[in-house]
Amino acid sequence: MRVHFTVNGRPQEADDVWEGESLLYVLRERMGLPGSKNACEQGECGSCTVRLDGVPVCSCLVAAGQAEGRGIVTVEGLAAYARHREDIHPGGGCTSGSCGTSLDAARRWQAEPTDGQSGEAGELAPIQQAFIDAGAVQCGFCTPGLLVAADELLESHPSPTDQDIREALSGNLCRCTGYEKILDAVRLAAARQEEAVR
Repeated sequence: MRVHFTVNGRPQEADDVWEGESLLYVLRERMGLPGSKNACEQGECGSCTVRLDGVPVCSCLVAAGQAEGRGIVTVEGLAAYARHREDIHPGGGCTSGSCGTSLDAARRWQAEPTDGQSGEAGELAPIQQAFIDAGAVQCGFCTPGLLVAADELLESHPSPTDQDIREALSGNLCRCTGYEKILDAVRLAAARQEEAVR
């Protein structure tokens, strides 16, 4: 079958997709986006987390055909998606109480020509920069899934408690750290986001 979807703000299509082929496989092998990692293939580790119409999902559990007509954001597209969000809510703003990106806005998002495909545009999303600054990146295998999940958390809960952070990241396993630097990174990104609103 042929599947049409939007990946990191760009309309895409994949040909000859077989019924059981995962979205993860299509993103990595057909679209050339290796950021989402293939680890457990059971939805247990979170390394393959992407946003499907704005919602974090384990792409290893999503059949590619289920993505027909939908919007996908991978770790490679986080910076462009963050800029898109900034355009919708200037200043990081959820001050109006309408946090998050609506399903309709997520579907209408179109990337600029230089961003989101290779992840080599040079600019990082705020959560990506916070992970670097807090030293939260170890081997890097779990990092893409953690970044995508943390980005969604900060979009929907701009001032998360530690419990909010732990819950949002509970589907993501990291075998290198004790998670404290990861929590520090999310706290740092939240603090910077709050500072930008002031």
